[in-house]
Parts: sequence; C-alpha cells; structure tokens
Amino acid sequence: MMQLQNLIVIVGPTAVGKSSLGIEIAQKYDGEIISGDSMQVYRHLDIGTAKITKDEMNGIKHHMIDILDVTEDFSVAKFKDRAIHIIQSINYNNKLPIIVGGTGLYIQSLIDNYSFIPIESSQEFRQEKQQQLQEHGNEALYNELVMIDSLAAEKIHPNDSKRIIRALEVFYITKGKKLSSISNKTASPYNLLFIGLTMDRGKLYEIINNRVDMMIEKGLIQEVEQLWKLGLPKDSTAMQGIGYKELFPYITGENQLEECVELLKRNTRRFAKRQLTWFRRDPRIEWFHVDQMNKSSLLEKIDKIIAGKFQ
Repeated sequence: MMQLQNLIVIVGPTAVGKSSLGIEIAQKYDGEIISGDSMQVYRHLDIGTAKITKDEMNGIKHHMIDILDVTEDFSVAKFKDRAIHIIQSINYNNKLPIIVGGTGLYIQSLIDNYSFIPIESSQEFRQEKQQQLQEHGNEALYNELVMIDSLAAEKIHPNDSKRIIRALEVFYITKGKKLSSISNKTASPYNLLFIGLTMDRGKLYEIINNRVDMMIEKGLIQEVEQLWKLGLPKDSTAMQGIGYKELFPYITGENQLEECVELLKRNTRRFAKRQLTWFRRDPRIEWFHVDQMNKSSLLEKIDKIIAGKFQ
C-alpha cells in the first residue's frame, strides 16, 4: 500500500489572510509554501496579483512564484505536474508542504489527482469562436457550452471566455468527447489537512476595496501599462488577470480611472464570492472564521489538528 504524503492546503477568498497564516505554520513546523494562485506564477505581475514580497516571506521558501514570463500560457495540468514534484521533494526532505492559494480548480486537480488527456488545439476553431465572442458576447458562447457539456460549464465562470472556448474546442477536436469526461480523478495520494479561512462578507469586501486603493498607490497603473506595452493577445492568461483587464480601458483612454477602479473592486468582490462558493462544496475543509477569533486562538486550534494529523 502506498504511503500517503503529508500536505496542508490553506484556501479561502482573496484578502482573507491566507499568506500570513501559511507563513506562521511553516515557521513552526519547518514547512515550505507552494503558491496555489494561477497568476502569481508570472514574473513582473506583482502588485495586481498581491504577490508576497521577499520581506513578507520571513525566510520561508516559496514555490510556484515568478516561474514564467507573461508571454507564456499556464494551465491546470501544468500546475498539477509541477506541484506534484515539489510536494514529493519537500516530504522527502522531512519538511511540511503547505499550499496557499485561491484557485480552486488548480488545487482540486492536485489533491484529487485529476488525470488530464492532452488534446491538440485548432487555431482556426479558436479564431472562429473569438469572432463569435466579439459579435455576440460571452453569454452566447457559454450557453453553447451548457448545451454540450453542462458539467464543464458548472466549473467555468460565464465570463471566462478562454476556458469556455477551450472546452468547446475539445468537443470539436475529439468529435463529441466532453471535457468533463476526459479529466478523471482518482484516490488522493495525500495525508491532507484542508484549512479554509472566511469572514463576514461585509468586512471582507471592505478589506478588498481598501486593498485595491493600496494597489493603485503602490503603482498598479504603471504595472498594467508595462503589460499592455507587450502587445499580448487579449485572451492570453496574463491579460485576463483580475487587476489588469479592468484597467486596460484607462490605459487606452476609453474610460476614466475612477470608473476602472470601481470595476476592479466590484470584480474582485465577485471573485471572492465565487471562491467561497467553490470551496464550500468540499466537506473536507476545516473552516475558520478569522474575524471571530484572534490570531493566537486560530493558531492554537490549528496546532491541535496538526498534532493529530502529522505527529
């Protein structure tokens, strides 16, 4: 029988305090942190992704941060392949791997050991769907996906045109095979402690709004300008990131800054809501309301769980 590998996963909505908790646990239990964020893999996308700084890391080794250029694409399958080897290495060195992040599909693909069948792509098909997107909007594409693969549609946001087109493309290339039927999960290889952080929604939204204001003060506009100057395709992973796509209309002179900032705040709040909806479906998660306890009480409760799980 295969021995399960130790793994802690800390999830929750953006801005709830996942990173600081991960560092606290890593310091106490000789751990290393793996980012479970789909955008922090990109170099130079720092402010808009709320990427942890070297000082904030407090000497804890972090993985899956700043590993790609913004011109490169990233996917759930690529995340899983890389993360598997990192977790194995950390366990081999008798340390504790801790995944910290809020990209639900990436984390689920790893802990539930999804298997992905590589499917080729069709540039002609993608161009056709991009044209359809421009003429009829996201809703028409999403409704098409619902008709052919409702299970895949449940896991994709209606505004995520890139993933919608990919799901449609898989159906087209494979002549009728559904994306939901070719990514299967098997038994998890991990001795898993799954921690979820949450708080009162009103308080969380206030933190998110303040964080966006801080990002603007720190130079987010300049960061977005640098990304825009690269001339990346609009459907590239980096260009679709929250914190960037909302501000492009300001860079191009289409909208006023105040309007773009309000849109960014709204989209970030909606993103946080979707994150909570995704994670609340998983009964394995031990939830902690961080606004209802101080940090020492939170750490004391987590310590007891870790003691029973890994020691």
